[in-house]
Formats: sequence, structure tokens, C-alpha cells
Amino acid sequence: MPKRKRLPATPVLESARLILRPIRAEDAPAVQRRFPHWDVVKHLNARVPWPYPADGAAANMTETLGEMARGEKFQWAITLKDGDGELIGRISLWPDDGGSREMRGFWLSQEHWGRGIMTEAAERVTEYAFVDLGWPQLWLRSGVENAGSHRIKEKQGARIVGRAPAAFVSGPGETTIWLLTREDWLTHKEKTG
Repeated sequence: MPKRKRLPATPVLESARLILRPIRAEDAPAVQRRFPHWDVVKHLNARVPWPYPADGAAANMTETLGEMARGEKFQWAITLKDGDGELIGRISLWPDDGGSREMRGFWLSQEHWGRGIMTEAAERVTEYAFVDLGWPQLWLRSGVENAGSHRIKEKQGARIVGRAPAAFVSGPGETTIWLLTREDWLTHKEKTG
């Protein structure tokens, strides 16, 4: 496989209620406080250690900042425009590697669920991928039982193209594989206004 082109630096993105800014080392305490809750992590990849260790966020931050420095992934802290700038969740985006069929991942702290925040963040990052970067498609995944993540993908116009075995924090299961093309996303945006 040819070597991947280095990504540009993670930009600041804004939406109606959110500022998505590059993750930084100072976000580790907020991650450590907001992330290790069973309902947040149970549908995530089994690579996430559970129980989450006291230094879990710091260790992950080292990995995350390295990926950004090498131009491998975009990594955003989700923050509220009317808030104090503290991270309330994360969203990541990376190029198609031709094999994993996953190009975006996210989580949001529980106290912010049910308000459309993750849908808004995912929409803004998808717009960046399709409009600014010109990517033709996004491969997406979510655990078969992760209804919240499914709804976000459906709202964007993604379609299910398969299932595959997967290992989650909660144990073995199946993941749903979704494809979102730029054309489908644009058509869906036109229909939903």
C-alpha cells in the first residue's frame, strides 16, 4: 500500500453551538473525569482499558498528540461556545486506509447526551472532510447495539453496507459498517434543509 499523505494540522471548526478545537495535553484531566463511565465506553473498541486506569487519559493523550504531530489523524475537543472551553467530548477523523473501514470516531460525556451535540459535531467534521478536504467517502462503524451512534449516521445519510465481528469494552459483538459518500451526504442535506 502506498504511503499516506500527511494530514494538515487539526483546524478549529465552529458550528451553531460548538467550537471543535485541536486536542491538547491540558485536556487530559477533563478526559479522565468525563470519559470513564460505563455507558460512554461500553460500545468502544476493546483497546480502551477497562476499568479505566488513573493515568488512562494521560497515556491516551500521549498517543493522540503523537498521531496529530505525525499528521495521521485530526483530533478535536468538543467544547460549547457558551461554555468555559473545557472538553465535553472528542471526535476524530482519519483517511481511508483501504482496510479498516473506519474513518471517524467520537464520544460525548453523559451529561450532554440527548441535546443533538454529537450530531452537530459529526456534521461539522463531515462537512470538513467532504467540502474542505474533498474526500469522496467516509467509512463508519458502530456497535450493532449502539442506537445513538446509528441515529447520527442515519441523520447524515449514511447507509449500512455490512456487519463484522468486533471486540468492544463490553465484550465480543458485531459492528455495523456504514458508508457515507459525499454525494449521499449532499443529497441528504438538500432534502433535510
